[in-house]
Amino acid sequence: MIPWLRSPLDALPDTGRALPPGSEAPGLLAAGGELTPQRLAEAYGKGVFPWYSEGQPVLWWSPDPRMVLLVDEFRLKRSLRKTIARFVRTPGCAIRIDHDFRRVIQACATTPREGQDGTWIVPAMVEAYVRWHRLGAVHSIETWIDGELAGGLYGVSLGRMFFGESMFSHRTDASKIALAALVCLCRAHGIGMIDCQQRTGHLASLGGRELPRAEFERRLSLALGAGPVSDWSYDSSLWRHLGLATGDTGVPATQDTGS
Repeated sequence: MIPWLRSPLDALPDTGRALPPGSEAPGLLAAGGELTPQRLAEAYGKGVFPWYSEGQPVLWWSPDPRMVLLVDEFRLKRSLRKTIARFVRTPGCAIRIDHDFRRVIQACATTPREGQDGTWIVPAMVEAYVRWHRLGAVHSIETWIDGELAGGLYGVSLGRMFFGESMFSHRTDASKIALAALVCLCRAHGIGMIDCQQRTGHLASLGGRELPRAEFERRLSLALGAGPVSDWSYDSSLWRHLGLATGDTGVPATQDTGS
């Protein structure tokens, strides 16, 4: 029986009570409640995330195993390296942080995806994460080309942990460029792990792998014990964390901390 959260004071249950692999809904932990910043902070601090469709109550999940990207294991394929190098050299191309968060999350919600009908980023989810973004816990990593938002991703930052939520692309490899920039940010700020929630072939191709829930929670606890990242900005020198030299590109450093 899945617990129902009837009051804001009802705590999420221990993740060990989530439905097990092989059940009807593996990883489902609880249902109900509201997507307030307080509830979201509690959930992510326990390694729990909301995922549901329009017309359903809020459903809270803690899958076992858990898909993650350990930033030291990010797989930068030769083709993507060439794409990023060209992106860095090209005037009008820039990585921006939190420049237009609402557009990013709405694009993640509305961009068609092969094999998916509809979206789990329902309007209530959008508004909840926009509110949490304004409080400084949620960030967007954005790929801009010639003044247009070409792709990006958003996720939650707590302590030295980043929880990736969703990404989108309106141009080839634009979301991959944003993910590579996120990896650089994580390496610069001592964030060792990006939560990817559930396995996909795309994430596995970039170096993602599954961890048992217990190991994920152990690493999460250590990351949450560290101080939060205070500087959410990006400049081209950070590409050095992927071995990409930018000093002679002629491209000025890009910093953007707008809302």
